[in-house]
Amino acid sequence: MQKSTSGKIALRLTGAFSRFIINTIFYLVVVFAVVKSAEFVYHFSYQVFGSVAKTEAPGTDVTVRIYSGESTLNIATKLETSLLIVDKYSFLVKTKLKKYNIMPGVYVLNTSMDYNDILDIITDESKSIADAQEDAS
Repeated sequence: MQKSTSGKIALRLTGAFSRFIINTIFYLVVVFAVVKSAEFVYHFSYQVFGSVAKTEAPGTDVTVRIYSGESTLNIATKLETSLLIVDKYSFLVKTKLKKYNIMPGVYVLNTSMDYNDILDIITDESKSIADAQEDAS
């Protein structure tokens, strides 16, 4: 009888310890996920509403050609691959929220410009160094 009781107690202790370990791991994973999500949301929001540039001044000049009818996502992808912006999705959200109208043309942008500086240039057709439609033909 004694052996059976101590075996049951050991089994209960093992089960309780296992549940404690599993619960601890679960809550650590949840806390880690919440922290990483908050970090992502903070950085994304800062890119949309703050002043963020890919590099510090003086930066590098990059010529970008925007065609008539080109989608905003395609333009954002082009700017990201040209190393002009940090993230194409934050740029896309900023463009959509502020309802910017991007104009076709050829623009000289700099890697040290923030999103507002870039949008000030590519939304003003007079700042184009050439007509994009002439280049397409």
